[in-house]
Amino acid sequence: MEQPLLVATDIDGTLLTPTDEVTPRTAAVISRVIAADVPFVLVTGRPPRWIPTPAQKAGTTGLAVCANGAALYDIATDRVLWRRGLDPVLLSDLASTLDRVLPGCALAVERLGDTAEESDFVAEHGYEHAWPEGPSEDAHRARVLGFEAIKMLVRHTGMTSAQMVEACEGLLTDHVDVTFSTDNGLIELSRKGVTKATGLADAAARFDVPATSIVAFGDMPNDIPMLEWAGHGVAMANAHPDALKAADEVTAPNSEDGIALVLERWF
Repeated sequence: MEQPLLVATDIDGTLLTPTDEVTPRTAAVISRVIAADVPFVLVTGRPPRWIPTPAQKAGTTGLAVCANGAALYDIATDRVLWRRGLDPVLLSDLASTLDRVLPGCALAVERLGDTAEESDFVAEHGYEHAWPEGPSEDAHRARVLGFEAIKMLVRHTGMTSAQMVEACEGLLTDHVDVTFSTDNGLIELSRKGVTKATGLADAAARFDVPATSIVAFGDMPNDIPMLEWAGHGVAMANAHPDALKAADEVTAPNSEDGIALVLERWF
């Protein structure tokens, strides 16, 4: 591949080390990417409110594709440029199906306004966070399902995420996109056709960059659409087996400057 015209990367397990840092070597090559006027785009399952800290560590103020492709966020201006949500009727239908195929599951949703701060994570009683979430609303299910959300999170502490996806196959996947970014009993539901690839495609179009000129980095199943769509998809050595299979190349793990090892070929 010639020097890419756009660099896209997942955050957790990819850009960030296991201690949630960006190493000096990786930060240095990112600065050279940006200095070369090559867009550096974050593509993540995180909502916009979880973007400023890793963006600051990476030294980028560009665009971030958030919530697995359900929103595009401009870091520099703190503005949500667009969102693709799940309406309350669909959320209620999904909840009914989930109760049947994943008995004992608990639900949460991510809502989004026009800025990073104008967001709301609402979880029903009994929802156990898969990672440190910070303060969130503990609500009755009717409150969880009553407003549009950019994604639904489904938690089941007695199953792996892969098992949950398998149980939902065909029952939910006809209506929503189902993926996961941790195998710790958590799946994430987005509007049908919304993936990291579709979100990145919109971001790339703003710079008039074709998919063939993009290098993308990732490590989990929610990164697979992006790794397959980009001209050169790179999986981290610590990646999920399915992400490894989908990639054009496997680099070093996120703990050993895997992103830098690839980008230093061109920058």
